Amino acid sequence: MFSNYPPALDPMNQAYTVAELFANNTEQPYPNLAINTPPGGRINNSVYPPTGAGDANHFVGVQSVVIDPADRLWVLDTGRVATQNGTQLTAAYGGPKLVGIDLNTNSVFRTIVFSPTAAPADSYLNDIRFDLNPSLTSSGQGVAYITDSSSEGRNAIVVVDLGSGEAWRRLINIPAVQADEGFVPTVWGQPVYMNGTTGMPILNVNFGADGIALSVDGTTLFFKTTGGRYTYSVPTARLRDRSLNAELLARGSVGNLGETGLSDGLETDTNNMIYGGNIEDNSIMMFNPSTGIMSTFVRDPRFSWTDTLSVGFDGYIYFTENQLWLGSNFQGGVDRRQKPYVLFRARLPNGGTKVTQSAPRASNATMSI
Repeated sequence: MFSNYPPALDPMNQAYTVAELFANNTEQPYPNLAINTPPGGRINNSVYPPTGAGDANHFVGVQSVVIDPADRLWVLDTGRVATQNGTQLTAAYGGPKLVGIDLNTNSVFRTIVFSPTAAPADSYLNDIRFDLNPSLTSSGQGVAYITDSSSEGRNAIVVVDLGSGEAWRRLINIPAVQADEGFVPTVWGQPVYMNGTTGMPILNVNFGADGIALSVDGTTLFFKTTGGRYTYSVPTARLRDRSLNAELLARGSVGNLGETGLSDGLETDTNNMIYGGNIEDNSIMMFNPSTGIMSTFVRDPRFSWTDTLSVGFDGYIYFTENQLWLGSNFQGGVDRRQKPYVLFRARLPNGGTKVTQSAPRASNATMSI
């Protein structure tokens, strides 16, 4: 089991940003401490204003760790960090990247460094899903879909050819990938605003495209913002299209599936059900895209801000409670979170498990695109 600690959301996350979790409630940097420790630090203070370190060989500000259908771990690095006062710095080239790790050898087998076009300096690459179908690209290595949830940049879905390393953006800044204007969630009976430290202006929760899930057959991508309650869908073929009018065609193919609660992460299982944290209801919701009906999967008063969900090969769904809304950025500069944070799991209904696909052969490569 693996977790990550984003320095861009909490400046206290400096010791390491990716960890392996063990059954006795211990953890250690993964795959090692060295790759989690940029030699020059996570912040580049040699430029003004400072930025995240443009280090392609070390983790700078990891936001997501996901195991693909071929049982390989991928590390999604935003390249962004925060200063001690909570100011989130922009990324520098080399920071935003996707790193593949072989779980048998615990070694990096591929690094894809994103260009400023695919991942602008103010982007925030949030979550990722994989389709390893070899017929999708000429490389035969499959593709990845990534959400950009930036609060200040342009939101989008990023598509990555895992073989060539080429990446491009789709659905750029359309309403479906942006937070709803004036959105105010309620968690544990309390309205939640982004209010920073004392004296700072009060803002609405405005995270863009965040939670992401892929249908079992790979033909449909589902996504949500963490600044609204709607679930959206788009045909993946439209996202992969590279023709002249591909962006317009993709925009025209987005579907609104209705309100399914406020979520900060989505996942699918072999039954093609979509799961997501229903943050305002202290629950995990279950959405059936074939009927358009949402139901409650599991509910517990310990749940508050459920983040990334992962379906395991063991038939369980795993999810974290990160208490994000109790952090200082939402509580007037006062950190009200109470450790330890918790990783939960629940048995999936109807024999659901992780979607598997045949794996393409990995090749050792570092690509800058």
